[in-house]
Amino acid sequence: MRRTLIKNLSANTLQLIINQLAGLVIFYIISKGLDKDSFGEISLAFAVMLAVFNVLSFGIDQITVRKLASGENPQNILPVYLCHVLITGFAFYLLLFLGQCLLGSLNAYNVILFIGAGKLMIYFSTPFKQSAIGLERFKLLAGMSAVSNSVRAVALITLALLHQITLTNVIIVFVSGDVLELVVGTCLFTLKAPVSISIKWNKSQYAALIKESLPQFGVTVISSALARFDWIFIGLVLSAVKLAEYSFAYKVFELSTMPLLAIAPLLIPWFTRLFKDGNKPDLERLKFLARIEMAIAAFTIVIINDCWVPVIDGITDGKYGLVNVHTIFILTLCIPLQYLTNFLWTVNFAKGRLSMIFHAFVITLVVNVIGDLILIPIFKNEGAAIAYLAGYIAQTAFYMYKSDLPDLNKTLYPCLICTACACVSFWGAALLFSNIWLSMIGSILIYVVFLLLTKQLRFGDRDKIFNLT
Repeated sequence: MRRTLIKNLSANTLQLIINQLAGLVIFYIISKGLDKDSFGEISLAFAVMLAVFNVLSFGIDQITVRKLASGENPQNILPVYLCHVLITGFAFYLLLFLGQCLLGSLNAYNVILFIGAGKLMIYFSTPFKQSAIGLERFKLLAGMSAVSNSVRAVALITLALLHQITLTNVIIVFVSGDVLELVVGTCLFTLKAPVSISIKWNKSQYAALIKESLPQFGVTVISSALARFDWIFIGLVLSAVKLAEYSFAYKVFELSTMPLLAIAPLLIPWFTRLFKDGNKPDLERLKFLARIEMAIAAFTIVIINDCWVPVIDGITDGKYGLVNVHTIFILTLCIPLQYLTNFLWTVNFAKGRLSMIFHAFVITLVVNVIGDLILIPIFKNEGAAIAYLAGYIAQTAFYMYKSDLPDLNKTLYPCLICTACACVSFWGAALLFSNIWLSMIGSILIYVVFLLLTKQLRFGDRDKIFNLT
């Protein structure tokens, strides 16, 4: 089991590193190469498409992972899932295409239309990726996920060297990369997965799958709105320029959660086995896992805030650094809460408490949307960040209140302690050192010392990590 965990973590981490590095290159080139209006328009298109295709999944993606992890026959799940994405995907894009007849050649809508065509290809490939996660074939997942982003990065680097970064060329690169991901994903899954690809309509199986996924569908709708409502609202109420600034800060914030992205897919199958048939796992091991996650999460607060202004303003010619300094600080405070809520969500998802999870996301959405409606017109991008933080605080509080494992509520303490240690560390280092490199090294050392003093890191933790499973 230990060897399998390390192998899966290594494969998943490798594809994440490739994807995140390629994504960082892509993001940097388009944010610097495009003017803020164009960058804002393409950011709005991505926000809309991400929300829509997440909703169209109906929550079947997560249900598929859980069912496969619990040992159900993939041939009873994958054909039905494929039918679902084909029907819902084509139906949505037909409506999107017909919308052009009403709006004509509106530039922002044309951007959405082309980006939507590419994201439709990504949507068609999701059954293969989710099946790979459920079957714990993370090496296969790495192959399916890493190709398109790498090709996009190379294409955009070439365009940048030729001084041809335009909105039209960027859209062509993205759509081509999305088509490539579908083709490569389908081929690799056909060759490597222990299940054959077939599209087979079965009314009773589809109805059963939809019924089981309904609580998770509600969660999916809410999480989709939560993920991009602030982007869409800023783009509509403020301006494309303000959206460009906020989306830049938010994208860096998303990239900073790469360790969570590496860990999260592994937790669902593992937790599903731990809680299968009402088993009661070793809660001390779970609390240890949460403590290590919090230490990692808060470390990113230190790094991002310590070098945000000099690094970001340096690489974007002053476009996105200082203007986002307060926004990024507030967003980074969400990172430990993201780790904690993902941990608690995975526990409850593995136990089948989908109704409770749905209520948690309803509360989060309500808090976030009300916060956006009130705070964005007043505080602009900083208001969106505050509302986002408030939503995570509300979700964490609800999970704690509804927990049927009260001992796991103690995971809140490492979250609060590590976050406080991180803030004190980078603030203290900024006061002590004027040089950016000395400040960064100093803040890291101070953070590690504080973690040891507060016992959030202990000298025996290394051995415990390899004995988690």
